[in-house]
Amino acid sequence: MDSKRYLQYFGLDLFQRAPSRTKEIFNVNPTIIPAREEAEKVRIFAYDYSNESCSGKELSNIEETYGFKENGHVTWINIDGIRKSDVDAIGEVYGIHPLLREDILSVGQRPKIDDVEGVIFCLLNMLYYNENSFTVESEQISIVLGKDFVISFQEDASRDVFNPIREKLKYQQSKVRMRGADYLCYTMLDLIVDNYYVVMEKLGDRIELLEEEVIRSTSRRTLAKILVLKKELLALKKNIAPVRELISGLLKSESDLLDDSTTKYFKDIYDHIIQAYELTENYRDMMMSMQDLYINNINLRMNEVMKVMAVVTCLMAPATVIGGIFGMNFDHIPELHNKYGFYIAVGLMVVIPIWMLGIFKKRGWFKI
Repeated sequence: MDSKRYLQYFGLDLFQRAPSRTKEIFNVNPTIIPAREEAEKVRIFAYDYSNESCSGKELSNIEETYGFKENGHVTWINIDGIRKSDVDAIGEVYGIHPLLREDILSVGQRPKIDDVEGVIFCLLNMLYYNENSFTVESEQISIVLGKDFVISFQEDASRDVFNPIREKLKYQQSKVRMRGADYLCYTMLDLIVDNYYVVMEKLGDRIELLEEEVIRSTSRRTLAKILVLKKELLALKKNIAPVRELISGLLKSESDLLDDSTTKYFKDIYDHIIQAYELTENYRDMMMSMQDLYINNINLRMNEVMKVMAVVTCLMAPATVIGGIFGMNFDHIPELHNKYGFYIAVGLMVVIPIWMLGIFKKRGWFKI
């Protein structure tokens, strides 16, 4: 049998995975710049729209995006897969500051917002729940808002949460088509934040199942599940908490790129992210209570064992005393030569414990 498969029956595999998962969650060191691997494949999609028309297509190279600048329409350029050459090239044309390009190319950045030289830059993580490994996975996304354009940089081309935007762009009367680039930026951020609730719902289901397991039975594997789930909540909190500051920065921004009519929509996202953060705190409190419940169950089981051992010891005490008295090596012991002495002694050894059990039960010592 494979050793890892063998260990999982005892929960040891979960304990072994915990340290590595901790490293994944807290792997950010601002003094060390981790190297990003160049994407093997890059997919570029451009959606150019106005209230009257909309066109969306996949581009073959980064140079094809240059023609969308200042064409009188709102343009959304979505780049799946990050390469330094592509980021630098499109950054030069669309006025993305070199410091912002470094943030786009960075790994493990804390969610942030910057307003630099005519563009608003938002960096945050999209979260997904892996049903196979039961872990929270994150994908860094960078969103650049400029005059009549939004450029988004994603790491993974296989998944995102923006399909509702693509569907809305097909309809002429949709709000996305009728408003500017700032509303498109709002819609993207809103979908990312709303997807946090999907991940939290999955974790909430696991917490409920684990709570039932702790109440029903207590084992070392149960403790391992509690510890692993606590780490996933830490990963969730680590990604959600800074987004409050990001949305707050947009609300306080005085940039001309943000229309006053769009500000109220960002206020709605701020309310959602506050609720999401409070929910993660509630989940954290539940996990702490669950860990206390686990410890209390262990102590309760230990107390039950000690109670049984104490009762057995008390019941055996009369027999031990009687046997010890009549087993002493003295020549003269009362009733020593009585022909019924053995039966009397055995009778006392049986009757006294039964009488003691009656007293214990009457005093309620067997109640939990």
